[in-house]
Amino acid sequence: MSDYKINILHIYPDLLNLYGDKGNIECLRKRLEWRGIDATVSSCTMENPKIDFQDADIILLGGGLDRELSIVLDRLKEKAEELKSFVESGGTMLAICGGYQILGKQCFIGENRTEGLGILDIVTVKNADNHRFIGDAVIECDGIPKLVVGFENHSEKTNIGKYTPFGKVIKGFGNDGTSGFEGVLYKNLIGTYLHGPLLPKNPKVCDKILENALKNKYPDFKELAPLEDGVEELANEYMLKRMQ
Repeated sequence: MSDYKINILHIYPDLLNLYGDKGNIECLRKRLEWRGIDATVSSCTMENPKIDFQDADIILLGGGLDRELSIVLDRLKEKAEELKSFVESGGTMLAICGGYQILGKQCFIGENRTEGLGILDIVTVKNADNHRFIGDAVIECDGIPKLVVGFENHSEKTNIGKYTPFGKVIKGFGNDGTSGFEGVLYKNLIGTYLHGPLLPKNPKVCDKILENALKNKYPDFKELAPLEDGVEELANEYMLKRMQ
């Protein structure tokens, strides 16, 4: 085993479990383990709601149904400043779908406009005709050598303003169906509508998240050792072929 260690925090997996995010957690953990890097996974839940951002290196905030997302948003508002400090200090975070939306200043949960966590200066609004952006999606991301595939299902539009998008839409709708961009990048935070889960089909995205976390925690860390990703790449290629 190496001297490196990464702590992964999964926020409310008992509520925000709609999009296969346990698969994302397992992907993060295994790709560290396969490289001899110790990984611990902790979670805050309804039964154990204590959240310690101080010990986290990677935070996963998933998406869920309106009722559950509303509960999580209310609880996280008490910790918003701590979460913002984590992000601003270079902490690594992946926020998916509803989890991505509630990071902004304003979002919609169901038909209700609500104040978000204010971690990012982004705004999510309801699509005027309630049209859903749904289906398989492909995006091209700077620094990721493979096309990124996933599934999107949302009836809201997110304006990321001055921020860098996670990627350029090749197929699908992205943030709003018109801008041609998907998700958001800010420091070591990725917000995205892509799920399914995202990371097992896109190992290079997973490795980017892991490298960000390791470099932020260990200034001497250089790069991850390569892995044999034949199975993962086949899953990615299958998705791409299916969408042709």
